Amino acid sequence: MADDALLEVLPDLVVLLRRDGLVLSLGGGDACGELKPAAPASGKRAEELWPAPVVELLKRLVSRAIALRGASEAKFQERGRGFEVRVSARGPDRALCVIRPMLSNSGGESLDDSGELPRPQLDRRGFMRRFKDAMSMAALAERPTAIAVIQVDGLTDIAQIIDPTIAEQLMSQAILRLPEVVVSDLGFMGQLNDSTLALVLNSSDRELIEGCVAALCASLREPIMQGDAAFHLTPHAGVAILGRDATSPKLLLQHARAAATYARRSGAGKVCFFSDTLRLRTLARLDITRELSEAIANGDIRLRYVGRHDLTSGRLVAWVGYLRWMHPIRGEVRPAEFLRVAETTGLAINLSRALLQCLQNDYPALAAHSDADVRISFGALRHHILHEDFVADIERLLASGALPSARLELRIAEKAFIARDPSAFHALRQLGIQLVVDEVGRGLGSLDALARAPIWGLQLDRAWVKGVRSDEVALKACRAGIVLAGALGLTPIALGVDDQAQREALLALGCRYGCGDLYRDDESNITIAQRAAAPG
Repeated sequence: MADDALLEVLPDLVVLLRRDGLVLSLGGGDACGELKPAAPASGKRAEELWPAPVVELLKRLVSRAIALRGASEAKFQERGRGFEVRVSARGPDRALCVIRPMLSNSGGESLDDSGELPRPQLDRRGFMRRFKDAMSMAALAERPTAIAVIQVDGLTDIAQIIDPTIAEQLMSQAILRLPEVVVSDLGFMGQLNDSTLALVLNSSDRELIEGCVAALCASLREPIMQGDAAFHLTPHAGVAILGRDATSPKLLLQHARAAATYARRSGAGKVCFFSDTLRLRTLARLDITRELSEAIANGDIRLRYVGRHDLTSGRLVAWVGYLRWMHPIRGEVRPAEFLRVAETTGLAINLSRALLQCLQNDYPALAAHSDADVRISFGALRHHILHEDFVADIERLLASGALPSARLELRIAEKAFIARDPSAFHALRQLGIQLVVDEVGRGLGSLDALARAPIWGLQLDRAWVKGVRSDEVALKACRAGIVLAGALGLTPIALGVDDQAQREALLALGCRYGCGDLYRDDESNITIAQRAAAPG
């Protein structure tokens, strides 16, 4: 601590606090009002000086700062005033707490009224500085060191669909309950962004690292309660080891991120270590990014059309367009292989706009091979749907006169539907377009949004439809989706109707329309239509 006389003139309240709540030194605080004790506080217990919720907060932050060997921050309210506190470790059993009043009370948590703790965060800038220093010292001393990156899925969706504040609170609660012994014994932790944690480990033992990171992931997977709701987060962890995978902090962090991303894609739930195989995968992704950009510019990614039928009569009611990329060397590239690349490289909007042009070119041939009331169904990509120019792009397509609005159906994935401003759907409906919410049962749905939006149908996710005859869970999901559609006055649509047994089961549940391999004979018709629509 600095000189006591100097501390007394500080506007901030500066407290050296032991982990058990004993105040070792205290000074300043003229701007903090009643939080500053009237009598000398050194040697007293924190419980004698401040309300219990404030003391509980300070103790938690002190324990966290000591365990992480760094700093932690939080905001709170006390007696109607907003404060922020920063706690920095000062040895193995004590920490320095600096409390200052906030310029505005907005964003603070009321400890008196709700009893809830405010939202501490790990020191992001401080962590990166410590990380670089630790890597440099480890390299000079030839000391084994590794970094683990943990990507926490679910927070982005919660922030977009429910409230960013809820997402912040969930991350803060997850951080507070992480096992301190794991972190303090092996290294220190930091927060890279709102949904990503990083852990520096003083070891290169794969078994030890895997056990430590797995313990942290297990803690993150435990349900987090907010009111009556239980939220489930999904962590994906990747590890890179100094000297083995990279020699610079920047590259080591990049490789750990790449390993975490691979763990996320694989969905195995295990800790993934960076390897030469992942290095080659990264290079392959760079290749596919370049090729994808060229394919979009050249119009090589087109739509293939599958018929949607009336399950009772078998009559064709719509042509449903899906992505198809015929690569000259790789052959047909599955959408799952390039859509994520398009989303992460900013190409998704360009691709979706190119597909609108493809739809416009294909329409004359499709219309010529179907009845006048058969619609053309197009699924815009999520990033395009959320873009501010999406409605304007659809308006330009219809203004060209090449595709009547009465023949166009837009499929919107449930996640994108929930995240988009509802006014956009009303604008599209006023154009005469039919709207269908796609992939129902895969995202975080909102009954309020579904009830208020001017949509026509709900398309059940393929995974549920395929298991409707063999999986009790899939059967319940299909029944729930169809009942929900009926209750909201919407039309249920099944994707993945591959045999008569599935068709009969869906009809029995009340689903009238569907598409799948059961109607594969339509492929001959659509091939003719695509040839007729092809340029030249």
